Amino acid sequence: MSGDPTPGAPRTAYRPEGLDDAFSDGGAQRTPDAQGTDSALPAIGALGWLRWAWRQLTSMRVALLLLVLLAVAAVPGTMFPQRPQDPAGVAAYVAEHPSTGPWLDRLGFFDVYASVWFSAVYLLLFVSLVGCIVPRARVHAAALRGRPPRTPRRFGRFPAQGAGTSDAAPQVVAERAAAVLRRRRLGVPAFRVDVHDEGAGTWSVSAERGYLRETGNLVFHLALLGLLVAMATGQMLHYRGQAIVVQGTGFANVQASYDTFERGTAFDPADLVPFTMRLDEFEARFDPETLQSRDFTAHVTVTEPGQEPEQRTVKVNHPTVAGGAKVYLQGNGYAPAVTVRDAAGEVAFSGPVPFLPQDEVYTSRGVIKVPDVSGDQPQIGLVGFLLPTAVEPAPGLWRSVDPQPEDPLLVLSVWEGNLGLDTGVPQNVYRLDESRMEQAVDGAGNAVTLYLRPGETVELPDGLGTLTFDALPRFVALDLRHDPSLAWVLTFALLAVAGLMASLFAPRRRLWVRAAPGGTPDEGPGTAATVVSAAGLARGDDVGLQPELDRVLAEVLEASMAPSTASDVHDDTTGPGTTVPDTTGPGTTAPDTPQEGTT
Repeated sequence: MSGDPTPGAPRTAYRPEGLDDAFSDGGAQRTPDAQGTDSALPAIGALGWLRWAWRQLTSMRVALLLLVLLAVAAVPGTMFPQRPQDPAGVAAYVAEHPSTGPWLDRLGFFDVYASVWFSAVYLLLFVSLVGCIVPRARVHAAALRGRPPRTPRRFGRFPAQGAGTSDAAPQVVAERAAAVLRRRRLGVPAFRVDVHDEGAGTWSVSAERGYLRETGNLVFHLALLGLLVAMATGQMLHYRGQAIVVQGTGFANVQASYDTFERGTAFDPADLVPFTMRLDEFEARFDPETLQSRDFTAHVTVTEPGQEPEQRTVKVNHPTVAGGAKVYLQGNGYAPAVTVRDAAGEVAFSGPVPFLPQDEVYTSRGVIKVPDVSGDQPQIGLVGFLLPTAVEPAPGLWRSVDPQPEDPLLVLSVWEGNLGLDTGVPQNVYRLDESRMEQAVDGAGNAVTLYLRPGETVELPDGLGTLTFDALPRFVALDLRHDPSLAWVLTFALLAVAGLMASLFAPRRRLWVRAAPGGTPDEGPGTAATVVSAAGLARGDDVGLQPELDRVLAEVLEASMAPSTASDVHDDTTGPGTTVPDTTGPGTTAPDTPQEGTT
């Protein structure tokens, strides 16, 4: 055979003409062409890779993936203590987990919402939303400026149809149909309408409605974008602080006066408005039968810069505004005022100590720390309970039966040693570090317990000094919050809900009405009456399409001429479930062709 290779010649792989790719020659990237020169596949280049990455980033699939990833990235913020809110908890966690704690700290798990990886997901989602919205907004704007699609030649396979006759001329019928379709609802035309002269005396009207659906979709995405911006702004410019104020005392709005204080990265504590607030009186009402709380009212005096002192009240869910921040009543309780003298008789501690309520009768637990003792005396720690209305149902067993201070009793155990306040590790003021302390015991080896009522003084064991229960004022826990983005967050949230409702429930419909002189629209003139036929198409299933088409026909036709139903004019070739026309006339637009980006 003439096509056989010469014996002994090296065999070459067969390659069809024009097929030059990596798969045709063992993965070779370059092959000689017919002229003997090397040819290569076109390189995508850096710009091409950037375009590909941008298309992937701005796709809806990636946007949803980033949204889910953002939710997952926020989970560690609920699992681990966060340094801005609980620095003592972070220090304790690192101390308890010496192997994993430092690594978690380096990776930002103790300040999740300010970490690099959380910010990266946040910014990528922001960019993805912008990339999705901008091209869709352009397409939608072009669709709003466009005209409704031309009337198709045949209506036989549309899901909604109707027909009838009229004594009016075709042009008059078309103008009447246009007027009906343009009728305003809530000040907005129901349909966008276009009237066509099809020649031979035939007139048609094409109408379209439902642009609110895509508008709502865009509003929803823009609102999400606004939410991201507002929340980011709030995180940068907000501050929040908690302060415990004892009755008869007050605090100034400076960072040092707060028990806990957190702020955004862009907020400067020097910008705090220097107002003062004093707690004059606190009122608490309880149900006499069930002992359930009924009302809490804090009477305060607020003095803002350049203004006279003003008497105000703060209630639960009824905050007051001072210095641009809302002041909430977060909690309340009792703060026993005590005086501790050391072994030398010097006052080592004096003042009120807040005790935290543990139940509905305000059985309160607290810690009194006395580090400033003279000489080589060990430091003192007092741990115990305050019983507002104390009773002794059994010997040595005390409990409270009422939240009001009818017969208060202070029950304390005594510890001595090193409080650990100079270790550099933050401590909870309501807990005693007992690792370097020893509990005081009597001669029988039993723990010493002190019982005091207001005005009483007792000796501390081991010659540590004395303790005096001076008074029982109340305290309130105030929560101050300043976030300039809250109004914007609410606005964008409402816009997102409104846009979502519009995108879900606004119907997208197209209606066509044709008026032909006599006969049928396809047969041409044959009778004196005008034959009116109509059809409708909706995006997706729409049970209201046929009723709306019937309503339009009923208003267009004369009252004496009832429109026929869709089954009367259905094409015999129409199959069940068919929703699109089979053909369109030259120069017409397919009625089901999308005019804008899909949702």
